[in-house]
Amino acid sequence: MPAITEDFPFLKGVVYLDSAATSQMPVQVREVMADHYRLGASNVHRGVYDWSVRATDRFEETRQKVAEFIGASDPAECIFTGGTTEALNTVAQTWGEANISEGDTIVVTLMEHHSNLLPWMQLAERKKARLLWWEVTDEGELDLAQLPEILAAQPKLVALSWVSNVLGTINPVQTLVPQLKEHGAVVILDGAQGVPHLPTDVKALGADFLAFSAHKMMGPTGVGVLWGKRELLDAMPPCRFGGSMILSVRQDRVRWAELPHKFEGGTPNISGVHGLGAAVDYLQEVGMDSIRAHELELVGYAMEKFSNLDGLIVYGPQDPLKRSGVLSFDFHGIHPHDLATLIGREGVCVRAGHHCCQPLLKKLGRQGTTRASFYLYNTKKDVDALVLALKKAREVFKEIL
Repeated sequence: MPAITEDFPFLKGVVYLDSAATSQMPVQVREVMADHYRLGASNVHRGVYDWSVRATDRFEETRQKVAEFIGASDPAECIFTGGTTEALNTVAQTWGEANISEGDTIVVTLMEHHSNLLPWMQLAERKKARLLWWEVTDEGELDLAQLPEILAAQPKLVALSWVSNVLGTINPVQTLVPQLKEHGAVVILDGAQGVPHLPTDVKALGADFLAFSAHKMMGPTGVGVLWGKRELLDAMPPCRFGGSMILSVRQDRVRWAELPHKFEGGTPNISGVHGLGAAVDYLQEVGMDSIRAHELELVGYAMEKFSNLDGLIVYGPQDPLKRSGVLSFDFHGIHPHDLATLIGREGVCVRAGHHCCQPLLKKLGRQGTTRASFYLYNTKKDVDALVLALKKAREVFKEIL
């Protein structure tokens, strides 16, 4: 998408292939965030002077934009959080505490990011619930042969990644979720790697909760969204107490505010929420279908180029249609940190490590991988630069390979 490169002037001379960790921010988003302070900063929701009204209007306009972006019919179902991690923990500390009992089954997949794993492991330990692991095949996909076992367990909760941040696997949630719900499960979807890259419709996805972060969709860090079905959110108690989240406080009684405010105690990241709104505007203008098509083209091109490199193994589905713009790989057994360092010297930014997915990496027989991840500002020239950097790294290690 060369037409948008002028919106990312700081990327000139840099090949940024780490968007799965944090995406870059176009100048339009930064300008909207700066306006909050440049034009006069104010808190939201209570002030009646112009600065506060302006901040509040933009804050709530963002909620409406987010709802439309993910296909939610009720903006009040969209709760602003500090990110995906906070959103997932909120569900664990509210719905989970109120609904999980001793002997209940919680299902987690082996490909979960720690953010969608640790809250449920801790909840299961506190409640003496059973934790059932959904395995991953050698091809990097959920083991659907295990689905009958999952359904027979009558899980109370299933925690599921829409898209794996290591394998790039796009899980068939629209097929799986109805079956899980027919057997009584509440399904929480980690959308951190899905919402920024795929057209999103929460009604079509069918999950009960969806969590995602602004900083993976060209917005700022420290802002995210928890979407949940109203009937569940209404029944859930708040877990962060303070200003803005109450209707009234008396010495003998507290009444919580209505949705979404009962989950948004304290002063929020106002400029960050404004930035999220600007990022949604940007993505909507480009078009999520176009973004998906662009990433498919890049992934197909990259995998073709990788196939010509001896000693390079790509983990996850080999069919680009089954994966996002994430490529985790091993190259001649070179340690991921060494490889990423050498690649970085060529101006190519990639990620190395276990990517907060240690159970999955153990399944792969790896302590870590090198990961390249693409977004709408990347081009085939970026792929070529990565391949050239890999060849140069191989030359450095040629005496020991």
